Amino acid sequence: MTAANKVQPIIVIKKKVGHGGHHGGAWKVAYADFVTAMMALFIVLWLMNSSDKIKKAVAGYFNDPKGTGSMLGTTMNGTGSTVQPGNVDNLQKLKEKLQQEIVERKELEKLSKQIEITITAEGLRIELLEDKNGTFYQSGSAKLSGSGQELLSLLAAELQTLPNALLIEGHTDATPYSRDGSYSNWELSADRANSARRLLQQFGVRSDQVTQVRGYADQLLRIKANPADPSNRRISILVKNVEEPAASAQAAKMFDGATPAVPPAAASAAPAPPPPVQAKPSTAKPGLMDKIKSMMPGAKK
Repeated sequence: MTAANKVQPIIVIKKKVGHGGHHGGAWKVAYADFVTAMMALFIVLWLMNSSDKIKKAVAGYFNDPKGTGSMLGTTMNGTGSTVQPGNVDNLQKLKEKLQQEIVERKELEKLSKQIEITITAEGLRIELLEDKNGTFYQSGSAKLSGSGQELLSLLAAELQTLPNALLIEGHTDATPYSRDGSYSNWELSADRANSARRLLQQFGVRSDQVTQVRGYADQLLRIKANPADPSNRRISILVKNVEEPAASAQAAKMFDGATPAVPPAAASAAPAPPPPVQAKPSTAKPGLMDKIKSMMPGAKK
């Protein structure tokens, strides 16, 4: 075989074209920075068009977050009022006085572990905790026992002297009420709270002092790990916090922006106001808002 007859092998070269590598997560960081910058821009634009009251409240929040919430009618804890320093002292004195009177009464001293008195953001909370045999109420009934009546009479003697409003709550454990299918823990908790209300008013609490009576059944358990624990059956009497009069007046004035009325005598003696001064045409350079408005569709050139 000659060299001319030799068949040259055909070599095919195949090039594999791969996809470009991933760009990683750098674009996510850039996008997050862009969104943050836009959010900051819109916050600045909102503040520029807000009233002076809102501007002062926002500025005051960064200086004192807890002290300026009332400027806008709210606080860090929501729309409810917080305990003022003066009220804390009064509630603490009431707590100590009640604890002392309970200890001094021998028939109630043995029940002191079943009476919890705490100061919360809402006010002074007095809780009467049941045991397995029933302490303040007869078992499965809304009728108060002798100990319950004596304790409520003691509480009424102190609470009737206060300007604070009262809120009474009834709670049960998670054991279903089985005597009657039409009567459940809801009815039992509400009836127990209402019977406490009747007895408090019988011993001197004003009729308009109790503002709310609530029955929670087993929805707000004291010991969630043991829904059947007897201490979940309880009555709570909340001595609601009272705002300081000066603070309330200042907050109301700040909220509605109203100016105090001038008495007629003072109005007649007051000098006449000076004539209004005509404002000079503004020569200030257009601000950021003016530039943005000029770029919007329909804006006058």
